[in-house]
Amino acid sequence: MQKAEEFYKKLVDDNFEESLQSAKKQQEYIKTSTARYHGYFVHTLYMPKMFTEEMAAYFKKAADSMYKILEKVIHEYQTNAEYRKLFGFDEKLERLILRPNHYECALPIARIDIFFNEDDFSFKFCEFNADGSSAMNEDKELNQAIRLTSTFDKFTEKYNVRTYELFNSWVKAFMDIYRTYDRAVENPHIAIVDFFGGDISREFTAFQKAFEDSGLTCEICEITDLSYENGKLLSPSGKQINAIYRRAVTCDIMRNYDKVQPFIKAAENNDVCLIGDFKTQVIHNKIVFKVLHDDMTSTFLTDEEKQYVKDHIPYTASLTQEEIDKHDVLNTKDKWVIKPEDSYASKGVYAGVEGMSDHAWKEEVLSNVDNHYLLQEYCTPYATWNIDITHDENAKYKKYSNITGMYVYNGKLAGLYSRIAKNSIISTQYSEMSLPTIVVSEK
Repeated sequence: MQKAEEFYKKLVDDNFEESLQSAKKQQEYIKTSTARYHGYFVHTLYMPKMFTEEMAAYFKKAADSMYKILEKVIHEYQTNAEYRKLFGFDEKLERLILRPNHYECALPIARIDIFFNEDDFSFKFCEFNADGSSAMNEDKELNQAIRLTSTFDKFTEKYNVRTYELFNSWVKAFMDIYRTYDRAVENPHIAIVDFFGGDISREFTAFQKAFEDSGLTCEICEITDLSYENGKLLSPSGKQINAIYRRAVTCDIMRNYDKVQPFIKAAENNDVCLIGDFKTQVIHNKIVFKVLHDDMTSTFLTDEEKQYVKDHIPYTASLTQEEIDKHDVLNTKDKWVIKPEDSYASKGVYAGVEGMSDHAWKEEVLSNVDNHYLLQEYCTPYATWNIDITHDENAKYKKYSNITGMYVYNGKLAGLYSRIAKNSIISTQYSEMSLPTIVVSEK
């Protein structure tokens, strides 16, 4: 890995003016591409994120192992009333989660994020994203953009390069799951649903195209605009929806519970195939990190799985005064992160190490005691070199913190997503950027 990265850096240095010009082409492509989020195009750097085939195989094993554990957690939640108490979900959400299973897969789609040390292959999990898993389109477009650079061309003369395809592979996984649905029809009409607020992500249109290219009909629907009549869930265009690719995250659905009653009633009555179902919230909610360390979880894990949790799930507890006092959290801020139990896009996450004053840290911690917040061990991200000649002609190589997302479709690793940051916290509220992910091997 280091050899490949050093070769890429040397290509940049030996052909700097040429690299500079091709970086502009890279940026021009990105600015006109579909890699946009709330109107802003994705930010990236000049060098891609590289992994070896050995690393890719290791990620597959890591994803497989964690997925099996998460499946067991979902099953235990559904079958053990005492275990459910560990999560503290309200009655409305619990009722939705406990709906009968109507297809075989418990967790259709996930992006499992990890802090991976490229030197010794050690890692810690950061979070588990379920139905709202995103950024597949960013990876696709960034990989298109980097192919416009002269350095990438020269690099591929010496190295084999492969990427992951994340759209058609999801359509296949989706349909494999749908075919196990107890009310499956031959050619289902698909709806991709979320809360759009008038801003439909280009990623959704890319998924719509993938469904349509496979011969299916597909609509993108605002979840609040669905209607439910005579046992049929209808799109705003009046078409009956047979299967839903749910991108609306559960916390948003529960916050808008009264506005999405047609969607909820159709799901409750099994008049639509909901992929994924509400049971995915069991592992999407960050409280699962605390639950994984609980003695009740140990009772249904194998010895190997218990050790896996111990090695790879950071210490996590509810943010209580007792935990604060026990670990002297107020005076050891660099060791800890606090985060809401149920949020996304890094909302409400605070890390003591991230330039917070002692006063600011204490204020945030104490104001969120017993407020559905978690206290979690801080994990130092692995740092790699990159250069930002896209935005600064005089840029120097710097080290950037890394986080790796593992896309899992129908229980199988489907691809990787790479994010970096100048800071030690990789978050949209700080300096997060995305990189195209490639897997390399010498020719």
